[in-house]
Amino acid sequence: MFKWEYLNLTYRKLEDGGLLLVSKRRGRSNAMTIGWGFIGILWGRPYFIVAVRKSRYTHRCIEATKDFTVNVPGKEMEDILQYCGTVSGRDHDKIKELEIRLNMSREVESPSISGCPIVYECKVNYKMDLNPRTLPKKIISEIYPDESFHTFYFGEIVACYKRRVR
Repeated sequence: MFKWEYLNLTYRKLEDGGLLLVSKRRGRSNAMTIGWGFIGILWGRPYFIVAVRKSRYTHRCIEATKDFTVNVPGKEMEDILQYCGTVSGRDHDKIKELEIRLNMSREVESPSISGCPIVYECKVNYKMDLNPRTLPKKIISEIYPDESFHTFYFGEIVACYKRRVR
């Protein structure tokens, strides 16, 4: 069940270093650092909306499983955030290289990351490709100079929980 009391820490971490999105493809898990996201109520249910560029390996993973987890990083995870935000899962097995311990999720196929105090398990119920024709030119020139636009995944939060972190 979704817990509103987790929002402060989640948004604080989102602004300060990011969160870790985990998805899966062909049996291999992948982690990506995200710095953009929205949590709210849509269609009477809690949703985590994430933006993933079509050029990212994570995009393929979410397309394959139609789910993802968002993991709020614990203390001392700055190196993982940095690495997962700069190295592609297309070319590297980040989970193996960083020796990240994964936990099976309760409701979705994509796993969660051990050491993260808060986990959101999300099932994609809707997605929307960003339409560049509707964006101001300034945003396109600043954020999308290479025209690598985002897909917004609307992930219904089907499980949300706190984990004891050592």
